Amino acid sequence: MVLKRNFYQKNTLDVAKNLLSCFLVRKINNKIIRARITETEAYIGEDDLACHASKGRTKRTEIMYGQAGHAYVYMIYGMYHCLNIVTEKKDFPAAVLIRAVKIENVDYKKTNGPGKLCKVLKIDKKLNGWDLTKKEKIWIENGIKISKKNIKSAKRIGIDYAKHCRHYLWRFYISL
Repeated sequence: MVLKRNFYQKNTLDVAKNLLSCFLVRKINNKIIRARITETEAYIGEDDLACHASKGRTKRTEIMYGQAGHAYVYMIYGMYHCLNIVTEKKDFPAAVLIRAVKIENVDYKKTNGPGKLCKVLKIDKKLNGWDLTKKEKIWIENGIKISKKNIKSAKRIGIDYAKHCRHYLWRFYISL
């Protein structure tokens, strides 16, 4: 079942954990690809120095200030796209980065990073702002129930510039 908007309108840390084991579904032409989410990272508000919104409201970050349940897709290093899901309430910038997924019959090394999974699933800036609560092009479905003890937390990756925020344990992954 496609996740409804109220799933995303909650605390970002909770959404990041609850997305683990859900299925990111991508429809490309008539082909459906179901990817089990195995790792996420939370970015919360203008005070989080690792969050794009730490620089304030800009054209790039405007989507983060919008309605929960929309895709925030951006490019890093001029070559990789990253998929985030806007969370919480309108005018409060927060999102969850999808860091890794597992796809049946696809080597995990091809989907164990945010840029890699976007490449495999053909996610690019054309999907920026996409409403993930609609069952069109890209959406998220309920997943397999996992025990809270199998959810691990760690520091976020690639944010050494974020001063004290780099120590937040806001990366979550499944440990099976």
